[in-house]
Parts: sequence; C-alpha cells; structure tokens
Amino acid sequence: MTVGTFFKRRVERLQPMVILGMTLGAIGFYYTDSALWPLIHTVPLWKLLLVLFIGYTVLPVPLSLDIRGWEEMHPLNSVGWSLFFEYIANIMYALFIRKFSKKSLSIFVVIAAIALAHMAITSSNGDVSGGWTLNTEQVYIGFIRTMYPFFAGLLMSRVAKPTRIKNAFLWCSLLVIVVLYMPRIGGAEHLWLNGLYESFCIIIVFPLIVYLGASGVIQGKAESKICKFLGDISYPLYLVHYPFVYFYVAWISNNKGVTFLEALPYALLILFGSILFAYISLKWYDEPIRKWLRRRFA
Repeated sequence: MTVGTFFKRRVERLQPMVILGMTLGAIGFYYTDSALWPLIHTVPLWKLLLVLFIGYTVLPVPLSLDIRGWEEMHPLNSVGWSLFFEYIANIMYALFIRKFSKKSLSIFVVIAAIALAHMAITSSNGDVSGGWTLNTEQVYIGFIRTMYPFFAGLLMSRVAKPTRIKNAFLWCSLLVIVVLYMPRIGGAEHLWLNGLYESFCIIIVFPLIVYLGASGVIQGKAESKICKFLGDISYPLYLVHYPFVYFYVAWISNNKGVTFLEALPYALLILFGSILFAYISLKWYDEPIRKWLRRRFA
C-alpha cells in the first residue's frame, strides 16, 4: 500500500464524522452560554467560524482561539484532540513505522510503554490525564498517551494469534467494569501508586481485553447483530456525543443545587440520545458519504 493510498483511506474513514461532530459543536455553541462559560455570548461569529473550519482539518487551535474557556485545542468538540494525535501516529506509520520488522516494532512499543509509565507515575496528579491543550506540557502528554496504545495494537495485529475462548464477552465485560469502577489508589500522599495502577491497566489489562475480545466466539444471529451494532456505532458515537455533553454540563452549572435523581433523566437522555443520533448519523450520513468517497477515489 502506497503512502497516498493510505491517506486516502484515512480521509475516507475519518473526515465525514469529524465534520459532523465539529458542526454540531458549532450549532450548539452559543446555546451553552452558562455560569461555567459566561463569555460565550461575547465570541464573534467570525471567530466561531474560524475555529470550526480549523476543526474540520483536526489541526489544533492556539489558546488565542480558545472560545469556550477550557483551554481545549478543539473547543467545539473536545474529543478532536485525540484524533489529532492519532493523525500524527498514522503519519508516522505511513512514513516509516510500517516498514519496521516485528523486532523493531517490539522495541518501539517497549520504549513507548516505559515512557507512558514514567509519565503516569511522576505526574503531579498521579494519572495520564491531559493532552487537549496546545502547549508544550500537554502536547507531550497527548503524544505519550497515543504512542503505546496505537503501536501496541499494531504489534498485536502482527504477532497475536486469537484462539477460541468461551464466554469471552463476559470476561471482557468484567475486566472493563473492574478497571473503570476502581477508585483512585494511594490517596493524595502517594499519587504515584495511582499512576502505577493506570500504567498497569493501559499496558497490560487493555491489550488483554482486546485479545480476549478477538478470541471470542459469536453464537447466533442475535449476538452477531448486537456485536456489529456496537462496533458500527463506536466511532460515530465518539464523534457526536461531546457536543451534547456540553449542554448537560452547562445545565448542571446553572443548577448548582440539583440532586442526582433530578439530574438522572437528563443524563439518560444524553446517553441514549447520543447513541440514537450516532446510529442515525452512521446510516444516513457516514456510510453514504464514505461509499461515495470510495467510488470517487477508486
């Protein structure tokens, strides 16, 4: 596969949903004016449109264009920061890493794992949070957060041979639940312990979950349809959910005394509404456009 073909495929796969996600953020931007973001109404339209068009390219915006006030490199759809670093990883892959032998790639992945663990353990917060601001510190965090997962996945695709594991979905689900529901470890006096835990999860547990999932056996049409549905909407959901989250955060900030039970219906609306919108976007927008792009670039 040539470098040109590689980038054509990346544009075809990523860009339609990126454009939709950024557009949603722009449409709802002024409506999220709130106690948390009190200056949104002062942002001129030209600046909003400038940030929107830059967002379409997934290039980060400088702090001078931080129109929301959260110091995000993509103020209209925060999740764009991870796509920016994924683009960097894809460029590295297309230019030279795709030519690495298994041994060279393994060495690269080990170095990335060490860098990730060092960052998490020595972090001032004892975690890997960060990467969404265009400054030296945050760009470093984003780069380190991306390198190991991206290229460890590439290495697994080359060397791991999935087997047949019964109840793989159950084991994957249990591992995800344990990891996500585990409270912070170590407390304020031993933040490095939490960094060590997060490193262990990212470097060991998450690849294990991927391997277990790849080794799972799908039984029956119903299970197959469920798995396909979840796989199909994963990327669209990632791109469209955050503009809706902005509305929820704005509502919470304007209603400081709201209880959990009062907020629950709105939280559920955001959750299931995002899933529904992601599926509609997939079927009526993303797939038709990608089909057209395949014909256009073939």
